[in-house]
Amino acid sequence: MSEIYNFFVNFIPNLEGSDIPSYLIFLVFAFLSILLGNIGPKLLRLVFYRFLPKQGREIYETLTQPLQGELKTATALILINLSLVWLEEYRPVYNFILPFLELAVTISVAWLLSRLFRQLMRGYGISFMQRVGLEADELVLPFELVVNILIGVFAAIAFARTRNIDLFGLLASLGFIAGAIGLAANNALSQMIGTVVIYLDRPFSRGEYIRLPNGIYGRVESIGLRSTKIRTAAKSTLMIIPNSKLADWEIENITRGKKVMVLLYLDFLRFLKEQEQAMVEQIIKAATDSITGIDPGSTKISLVSVEGKPGTRARVTFFILGSNEDSIQLRKRLLELANENISKQLAGYGLEFVTQDPTVYIESPVTI
Repeated sequence: MSEIYNFFVNFIPNLEGSDIPSYLIFLVFAFLSILLGNIGPKLLRLVFYRFLPKQGREIYETLTQPLQGELKTATALILINLSLVWLEEYRPVYNFILPFLELAVTISVAWLLSRLFRQLMRGYGISFMQRVGLEADELVLPFELVVNILIGVFAAIAFARTRNIDLFGLLASLGFIAGAIGLAANNALSQMIGTVVIYLDRPFSRGEYIRLPNGIYGRVESIGLRSTKIRTAAKSTLMIIPNSKLADWEIENITRGKKVMVLLYLDFLRFLKEQEQAMVEQIIKAATDSITGIDPGSTKISLVSVEGKPGTRARVTFFILGSNEDSIQLRKRLLELANENISKQLAGYGLEFVTQDPTVYIESPVTI
């Protein structure tokens, strides 16, 4: 190892005094940066598994493995940015490439931090909130949005400082300009604010069916900067409604009125007595009813004997309610934690079982 270290210590000074063109050295380092970026997640996996044998696998699978693409991109861009020093003697090319490369590094690192925070909340944040007695409901989603906005703001400030841009002065100037424009076009500005509210709150998206308080029912064709176009269901006419009104109205989203049926099997290793069956039903219903977003009273449990196998099988079905894919994914994560809780409680009574993987999820639209 000491020989490899001495080689790299003497390698860069030898390159600086060699006759090799600097642009070729940059290309070599850029290639090595991409190579190191691709093997970076594997190196992290080796570190986690080697130095944290008990928790390393869980940390890697929860945080690192889902972010391999983001890690590769961010690592490669950072190393390429450091390698750009070899192009300093080509000042015009260096000055042209540097801003774009720094912007790419800023965006990739910000995106990596955003995704890392999301995985951290999904993997550990929800269970921590439950342990301290907080309700892990869809409040997690707007909290993630706030953190993502803060990450974006800090990324913009960091990039502005690297380029010596007076970001606060620029924002102040834009504020004066926005104020002047607002006085001149108050109505248009209110519609623009309504558009921002719709895009942030996302009460509906393009292609979804909605019902408005004035009786209009139809499909959202487009969401513009000033108004939203809705194709009515009966007449197929096109309604154009200002976004400022939609931001204030109570909107019934028909498309998102769906629920997902969850079907899972618990195979117990021995036949359960009648008293044990009642206890199993009580534990499962208590665990599922404690999850916010599960249709109350929808949990159905059937205890049957499987032909050709010893033991008792519990067939559990219930419905998960959610307004969008993110909330459905949050419910699924809560369900995983509930399954762990069920396993611990049943193991405390000496009831061993095997869960049939994977858990089946079936979308079931709500009847209108």
